[in-house]
Amino acid sequence: MASVTGTVSTTLADRVLRIHVDRADKLGAFTPEMFDGLAAALAELEGTDDAWVGVVTFQGPHTTAGLDLPRFAASMRDGGGAADDDRPDAFAIRRRCRKPVVMAVQGICFTIGIEMALAADIVVAADDTRFAQLEPKRGLAVFGGAHVRYIQRAGWGNAMYHLLRADEFDAHRALQLGFVQEVVAAGTQIDRALALAAEILECAPIAVQEIKRAASVYLEQGERAAFDQISHMRTTTANTQDFAEGIASFRERRPAHFKGR
Repeated sequence: MASVTGTVSTTLADRVLRIHVDRADKLGAFTPEMFDGLAAALAELEGTDDAWVGVVTFQGPHTTAGLDLPRFAASMRDGGGAADDDRPDAFAIRRRCRKPVVMAVQGICFTIGIEMALAADIVVAADDTRFAQLEPKRGLAVFGGAHVRYIQRAGWGNAMYHLLRADEFDAHRALQLGFVQEVVAAGTQIDRALALAAEILECAPIAVQEIKRAASVYLEQGERAAFDQISHMRTTTANTQDFAEGIASFRERRPAHFKGR
């Protein structure tokens, strides 16, 4: 059944929600069920108090070859989709997940794989990762946010350089463009993503979420609106037990033990 629809599973351990995508026998080609599974997993991350960070990983040697196009052809033509779904989605188009998301990618990471990575907060790429936004070579425009996110990360010229040619580029080029934040030896990308999640866990979760929320305001509404968030950021975090713990740990010269309260 997994090869027909793919699976998205979640495991919670030590405040990290591991979100694991598996359709390895089909090069990770995405189905509608997999997108629904990712939305459900991101909603689980948001709704689980003990989950402070999400880590998205992919089974097998590849991330994804893109969409399982025959499964999506009809909905592409009629523009179908769940308009009333308020869950965070894989592309962070409907809305972003409130909590931080780290992603590990490897091997083939084409089309939607890039767009999902650009929707994550931190991406670790194996040094064997291959990237390509191939939609124009299949007669399609991009529709997972690449037309916006490429420009945000890399500027107009670099965005058009890759989007209009639909060329393939490697992990080091992705790092140069700002699409990924680290390139590591193939086979170590998941461990590194989990290590980064552990570093995030050393910070107060309310503060982390508030920083992500306010930074998202900048992307969506601009500089002035983001600066206007500062008062809210200050009062939201300064009135927490975690802030009191942060002060105490500083005075006592010990690591802080945050509770998310």
